[in-house]
Amino acid sequence: MTRTQKTVFILVALIALVLGLTINKVLSGKGQGDPTALIDAGIILLPQSRNLPDVTMTDQDGKPVAVNALKDKWSLLFFGYTFCPDICPTTLAQLRQIKSELPPEAVDKLQIVLVSVDPNRDTPKQLKQYLGYFDPQFQGLTATSVEDIQKLANAVSIPFIPADTSKPNYTVDHSGNLAVIGPDGTQRGFIRAPLNNAKLVAQLPVMLNRK
Repeated sequence: MTRTQKTVFILVALIALVLGLTINKVLSGKGQGDPTALIDAGIILLPQSRNLPDVTMTDQDGKPVAVNALKDKWSLLFFGYTFCPDICPTTLAQLRQIKSELPPEAVDKLQIVLVSVDPNRDTPKQLKQYLGYFDPQFQGLTATSVEDIQKLANAVSIPFIPADTSKPNYTVDHSGNLAVIGPDGTQRGFIRAPLNNAKLVAQLPVMLNRK
């Protein structure tokens, strides 16, 4: 074998090795989804998961819920309130529509949770009645202390501005973004507002297949 033949042989071997490693990387990432498509759908996944604070809230049935124990399913946390005039009913209606278009196996892995930023008015009974207009399976969380709600909101980087409850018909300034909580109970990312129904219907099942 001449020097030229050896050089060509080595180059071919190197190219084969690079191609093999590339294909292996693609195959090993199979099922994780196309990051570009996820981002285009508004799904932003964190490079490292975040632990939720040790805060106990009350659900729509009046039962205590430790927010760092939201496990076994993927949870989409939306911070809003039942007296919200615009963002909340629109977002909840979109989430209802998106859920209705997801395959059954995806729906089984998902839960929608409204975290009230208006504990002054959002009693468990009020939450249950309000969420029932959209989907009885939607869950609601409220608290006696706005500080506890702020602690959770700040931990998942979706802050809100507490309202001046002394004013009649007050409103609460809050974000339309959703916090994505994984089945291990840690925050995995966000979903940006405004929600794109069609793209989320296509990409949520991909996210829900992650470990």
